[in-house]
Amino acid sequence: MVAFKQVLLAIDFEETSPDVIEMGVEVARRFDAQLIVLHAFCVYPPPYMEGFYLKLEKVLHDARATLDRTVTKIRERYPKVEGVLVQGEPWEEIPRLAKKYGADLIVMGTHGRRGLPRLFLGSVAERVVRLSNVPVLTVASPREGHPHSVDGPSQVVRAAEDAGAEV
Repeated sequence: MVAFKQVLLAIDFEETSPDVIEMGVEVARRFDAQLIVLHAFCVYPPPYMEGFYLKLEKVLHDARATLDRTVTKIRERYPKVEGVLVQGEPWEEIPRLAKKYGADLIVMGTHGRRGLPRLFLGSVAERVVRLSNVPVLTVASPREGHPHSVDGPSQVVRAAEDAGAEV
């Protein structure tokens, strides 16, 4: 039986985050695993640098405050949680920190971009899946009219049980 002991939950504070958080918490709870909530972000300097450091400090402060609030809310439901904030390209930082913390599962969202937005913005989830040495559970962004909107962790648990895993 696969047993996850360290679950890295990568969040971006976007519209998919509540679904991703719910999935990560439920998986951690099912396995009594430590939950590491990670927010990795990258700030690109403007063409002119004047005042950039003040803006970067505000971004860092706001990101820390949002992460702390998120971890506090999760801790009310699941006490084995800690928050990690890191500045860097998320697609590089998520696998790096999974290795650093000994995570044996990464849970993260995917925005489901298509066409030009995907070409220009790329897919963090796709890169993480390719670079990670551990399994990556992606939580799709519910799209209007999409038949497979997120039904919480129960779908994952049922699929694992159907495959013969003990959950």
